[in-house]
Amino acid sequence: MSTEISRRGVLVGSTLLGASAAISPLAHARMMPQDMDRDIFAAAIRELRAIVGNDWVFADEASTVSYRKSFIPDLKGEHIPSGAVAPASVEEVQAILKVANKYKLPMWPVSTGHNMGYGMATPASSGQMILDLKRMDRILDFDAELGTILVEPGVTYQQIQDYIEANDLPYWLDVPTVGPIVSMVGNTLERGVGYTPYGDHFMMQCGMEVVLADGSVLKTGMGSIPNGNSWQAFKWGYGPYLDGIFTQSNFGVVTKMGMWLMPKPPVYKPFVVRSAEMSDVARITDTIRPFRMNNLIPNGVLIMGALYQLAMFQRRTDIFDGEGAIPDELIKAEAKRNGLGMWNTYFALYGTEETVAATEPILRSAFEAAGGEVLTDAEMNGNPWFEHHKTLMRGGMTLEEIGLVRWWGPQGGAIAFAPVAPAKGTETGGQTALAKEIMNRHGFDYAPAYAVGGRELHHIIFLMFDKGDDASSARANECMDEMIVRFGERGWAAYRSSVSTMDLVARQYGETNRDVNARLKQALDPNHIIAPGKQGIS
Repeated sequence: MSTEISRRGVLVGSTLLGASAAISPLAHARMMPQDMDRDIFAAAIRELRAIVGNDWVFADEASTVSYRKSFIPDLKGEHIPSGAVAPASVEEVQAILKVANKYKLPMWPVSTGHNMGYGMATPASSGQMILDLKRMDRILDFDAELGTILVEPGVTYQQIQDYIEANDLPYWLDVPTVGPIVSMVGNTLERGVGYTPYGDHFMMQCGMEVVLADGSVLKTGMGSIPNGNSWQAFKWGYGPYLDGIFTQSNFGVVTKMGMWLMPKPPVYKPFVVRSAEMSDVARITDTIRPFRMNNLIPNGVLIMGALYQLAMFQRRTDIFDGEGAIPDELIKAEAKRNGLGMWNTYFALYGTEETVAATEPILRSAFEAAGGEVLTDAEMNGNPWFEHHKTLMRGGMTLEEIGLVRWWGPQGGAIAFAPVAPAKGTETGGQTALAKEIMNRHGFDYAPAYAVGGRELHHIIFLMFDKGDDASSARANECMDEMIVRFGERGWAAYRSSVSTMDLVARQYGETNRDVNARLKQALDPNHIIAPGKQGIS
């Protein structure tokens, strides 16, 4: 069998390509860990099989196909795993990390592996073995009085929703975009956000169990108290607050997590504000900000661009079959045909009949003064985009935004970019202009959304491209790198990153930040076996 030495590892099961050749992202291949002898790798695999059983170790080309699936470009084969192992318990995680330390075998933990737009289950560098926690899928505790839950990493939002419904519990979930297939633990560890008043998922997290690289088990917050009963009730515990260092990091493997759930409100009323022009985004932002700060709008507000909305249900060729980016006038016309504006702002009111009735006129007046058209269920009359957001803002299940990766057809791809800025109109206006200029010049359509929190906003950009076309993939890489660099120069760094751009983003946060992370890594994982390269921490 011929092999290729790449920058990250040894390709197994492909033809000889030469050291500088590109590797097709669709190649049937896997990567050996860098500098690891095959006999050593085989010995490690034997020990892993002894821990979890033969059926739960995947170390050949056929069985690792699902772990190589990703929507991001990977022309050079830099994100190909060597295999995967799926433990069913904390004890098995501990035993696996012991083997990893013994053989210096890097492990990339995933919960369900559906991190869409950020790399799915693929590692930051080739040759790492996926530590797949999907079998750890138990709901361990649900306190119906406090609305708290304790879950393992493999538990999906759909599983929790089914539990709530089966037990007729008066609580709502807060879900990310593709909630049914996503892990609550995985999304929270990436500091994901949702659409109800409980939309800041890490803020609503309470208590973790973490297996450290040496196999020791840490329970954060109140979790280590003998006979304690406040683990999911009080976040902070005693002494330094540690939960945060296990989010967006590679310092340990989180095996349990507590969350707070939102009490179901007596009244829920969703709204959309349609705005006609791209230039309206600044006024929309400045209208939203005071209502988020004073909590008259209690949930995270989404300002959805027309093209992002259209891409959920349509393909690019439905609108345009020419070269370059779709002209704005075509987008505007298609949006109008579908009952959409160039910007569509979604928010909701939660409470009693009295509180909703008192608040609604205040919000209507403000948005109408900013040139928006305020609409509810009655006017939208089953519009699919309104129904989608109506579902999300009450914690309902939907997979409709997966349509974004099919924008260019069955082999479509998407990379997510999420720069953060203060919630000010000048910021959204500037970011919109810069993103559109860069993406259109590279031949891509700008499909934007903004999520407005209390004082900050996330610019959610899905760079959609044709993954079946190597030239499109290469341009997507170039476009993403340029956006990260140029947005960073304006002070707009990303809060989250694809595995392909983690190091580039990390450099924008400065050397002192990186040095502190490196020292924490060395102290907690001296053999660097847990997810090397995650968030730029080797």
